[in-house]
Amino acid sequence: MRPGTLFGIIWIGWLVSWIAAAFWSARTEKRRRATSWDIWTYRFATLIGALLLWHSARRVMHEARLWHVGYEGAYALAGLTLLGILFAWWARIYLGPLWSGSITLKQDHRVVDTGPYAFVRHPIYSGLIVALIATAAAQATISGCAGAALIAIGFWLKARAEESFLSAELGDEAYGAYRRRVPMLMPFLPGG
Repeated sequence: MRPGTLFGIIWIGWLVSWIAAAFWSARTEKRRRATSWDIWTYRFATLIGALLLWHSARRVMHEARLWHVGYEGAYALAGLTLLGILFAWWARIYLGPLWSGSITLKQDHRVVDTGPYAFVRHPIYSGLIVALIATAAAQATISGCAGAALIAIGFWLKARAEESFLSAELGDEAYGAYRRRVPMLMPFLPGG
């Protein structure tokens, strides 16, 4: 199997399974207003980033590769992409019905600080960022790297918006203590 096909299978498999799992969620108690600038910036960065990272963008823009990873390197990067997605899935399953694609407070919402959430406060984003960087490294184009960077920035913006919302809803005693203890996106860094 060609590496490009393998990357396609990994990403399409993630997308289809993620959409299917969206129905496994608790009732929403409160939703953050979706018209704020940070949410629109996150959505715009993610959309433009996905278009740039899309494999066909390289052909449309007639881009040359910046480096060559070879078949072995491409398979290794596909493995890293899969590991990032599996980490995101571990976090998604661990979060269970508290997960939402938008910024919400779910019924019986609480701070989850065990499992992958003991390493980073947003392990879904962390896993997807690892997968995106590995995919962009395999593509080795300016557009692919810019796309991965834009999506990572979008995830960071959404994570900040989620934290602001959860701090207000769950209180500083619960969520603030978690924020001070666990890093946001990169494991083994100080919290805060």
